[in-house]
Amino acid sequence: MSLIDQVEAALDTIRPYLEADGGNVSIEEITPEKVVKVKLLGSCGSCPMSIMTLKAGIEQAIKKAVPEITAIEAINLTDIDDPNAVLPENLR
Repeated sequence: MSLIDQVEAALDTIRPYLEADGGNVSIEEITPEKVVKVKLLGSCGSCPMSIMTLKAGIEQAIKKAVPEITAIEAINLTDIDDPNAVLPENLR
C-alpha cells in the first residue's frame, strides 16, 4: 500500500465526523520529508475550531496509522499563529 493510500485510509476513519459538521479534508501533497499537506474543505475551512480539528483529530489519526509521517500542515489555515486560536494546549 502506498504512503498516500495509507494516509487516505487514516483520513477515512475521521471523515464521518468531519462530514457530520459539513466539512472534509483532502490531501494536497506529501513532501519528500514526509510532511502531509492537507486542505480543509467545507465548513472545516472556516470554522474557528479548525486548528484544533487539524491538531487533535487529523494529525493524530494520520500519525497513529502512518508513523513515518513527520508533520501535517493545512495549506488553507491562516490563523495558525493567532494567539486566540482554539488549540488543544489553550483549552486548560
